[in-house]
Amino acid sequence: MAERSQPSANYRSWPVLAALTIVSLPLLLMYVYLFIDTVTVKQSDALLPSGLTLAHWRFLWQTTPGKANIWQVTLNTLLFSACTTSLVLIVSSMAGYVLSRLNVPARGFFLAGVMVLHAFPSVTLIIAIFIVLQMIGLYNSLIGVILVKAAIDLPLGIWLMKGFYDTVPWEIEMAGVVDGASRFRVWRSLVLPQVKPGIMALGLFSFLAGWGEFILPQVLAPGNQVQVLSVYLAGFLADDNNYDFNMFKAVGLFYLIPVLIAYALFNKYLMNIYGGGSKG
Repeated sequence: MAERSQPSANYRSWPVLAALTIVSLPLLLMYVYLFIDTVTVKQSDALLPSGLTLAHWRFLWQTTPGKANIWQVTLNTLLFSACTTSLVLIVSSMAGYVLSRLNVPARGFFLAGVMVLHAFPSVTLIIAIFIVLQMIGLYNSLIGVILVKAAIDLPLGIWLMKGFYDTVPWEIEMAGVVDGASRFRVWRSLVLPQVKPGIMALGLFSFLAGWGEFILPQVLAPGNQVQVLSVYLAGFLADDNNYDFNMFKAVGLFYLIPVLIAYALFNKYLMNIYGGGSKG
């Protein structure tokens, strides 16, 4: 008698997909209505819109009184996120390799310190950071807030990269050393390609964290010339004299679009971040 065929993977997973769809549907509808509100005109007591308009998106082609230019703010946000990501990747990729492969004195103590630094709330350091940046002349500058954000994100980056390096077989490095390559050449040419998924995942994670950062730019770089999108968006809530809730929604969608694009293009690399940090 023939064995009973096992149900397909799709058949087994459909209840989970159906449950996720039901749970996500209200959120999806909320975003649909959010977009509709930014391109329509509606009376406060009406249920349906009465017409179409692009007036709520006027911040794209004209500067709102009392606020910075949206394109300058977007450029500041891009520079902040990109520079923070670059610093985190460069330092984490080198420090993680050292901790994974070299016999560093007090290695265990250093790794424990890295985790403690990651767990320490950054907001409790904000006053001390504010004073230090003022003393060295980097307050209200992109450079200052970039350095602070990178320093706060480094502990997690170092720990994750160490985990990815731990999965690389020693034989790959030994082959390079036997062929006469230097330790730096072995790291750059043989080891780094093996942890490329980890680098991509950490880079995307760091970029998204920088793009969504609010507290540090708000406190350390509040000026219009160095403002980022999170601070620009929060400014609408504080403006009681010229409050436009529909424009606030439009700016929020504008702020969200790059994140959706980045996630759609690189989500497979972001999922790989959970592959590191498990081996010690």
